[in-house]
Amino acid sequence: MKLAEVFDIYNEFIVPSYSKVPVVFVKGKGSYLWDIHAKKYLDFFPGWGAVNVGHCHPRVMNAVRDQIAKLIFVPNNYYHLPQAKLARQLARLTQNKFKAFFCNSGAEANEAAIKLTRKFGRGRFEIITFENSFHGRTLATLSATGQRKYQEGFAPLLPGFKIVPFNDLGKTKQAISDQTVAIMLELIQGEGGINVADRQFVKEIRQLCDQHKLLLIIDEVQTGIGRTGTFFCWQQFEIEPDIFTLAKSLGGGLPIGCMLAKKEYADLLTAGSHASTFGGGPVICRAALAVLEALKKDKMLKNTIIQGEYLLKRLQELRSRYPNLIKEVRGMGLMLGIELYKSGKEIVELCRQKGLLINCTHETVLRIMPSLTVTRRQINQAVLILDSVLAEVNQ
Repeated sequence: MKLAEVFDIYNEFIVPSYSKVPVVFVKGKGSYLWDIHAKKYLDFFPGWGAVNVGHCHPRVMNAVRDQIAKLIFVPNNYYHLPQAKLARQLARLTQNKFKAFFCNSGAEANEAAIKLTRKFGRGRFEIITFENSFHGRTLATLSATGQRKYQEGFAPLLPGFKIVPFNDLGKTKQAISDQTVAIMLELIQGEGGINVADRQFVKEIRQLCDQHKLLLIIDEVQTGIGRTGTFFCWQQFEIEPDIFTLAKSLGGGLPIGCMLAKKEYADLLTAGSHASTFGGGPVICRAALAVLEALKKDKMLKNTIIQGEYLLKRLQELRSRYPNLIKEVRGMGLMLGIELYKSGKEIVELCRQKGLLINCTHETVLRIMPSLTVTRRQINQAVLILDSVLAEVNQ
């Protein structure tokens, strides 16, 4: 099939709800992708962070092949081994304090968190979220999202969400009423521009929740599963959430979502109160188990810390070289953002033409999120391409 034919099929038969980049990928391995013309790309934004372990990781592929040969699907009114093993493994990573609900995406995981929170509230229903947050595209998670551009055209939104400025404790306190039941927070706002939560702010939010008997929900859809150097980002903030959500990278490229709730709240979702037909199926659970195994046996958390520090250093060097283009470099681990003084769209496109895949979010922030297997050589290659593009744009 030729490139033009693929484009024509998409135009005729697929809903145009995505901004498309004119490239067709046919193969992936590690930090690289190949297009239909066999051109090789260095992928420094693999699937919005869904491929933390790299494209087609051998452990994930082997696990999926093995499971498909045995059992592909069984509904959730039966038991199966992969889901049991994955739930136990995730619980062990939280000192056995949390129970899991499996679904298919981050939005579904956040929906589950919202429903559990309302069950807990017994009439209290308001959830405080933050400006520039992003929690999903279903109607409830869109209502929770603190960015108007995603909400345009979908009114009326679901009531029950109060949106306040990020890192502003005073405005958060003012938003609490007798109807408030929870505070929902991203520790690093990905779609919002790689904005990192202030550590003291997070600690005081935890205290605020304890004081007012509110649940603290941490959205780890993009930060979870090693992205910032620990299994969960909240582990670096010296707090524990009551609920946190995972998706993207947990499946190694396959679709999964997971809400984890502390045991004292989890059982509020009684039989029949919430469900997901394909959530936590045998194949995806085997893939997720392989992801967790790869992170541990391949020492990816250590690599994330080492290479994250090196990548941050190299990007800061670019900031020194192009002070009229780059305003700030920020982030944690291998979740970094380059804030520009101008739109980043042209830079992303020029990088793609030169074989480097990155992303621009919030109009002016280049989002750099390579796989956790990234090497120093690959970082140097990426920075070299980005440097050449910045030099071209700067002229």
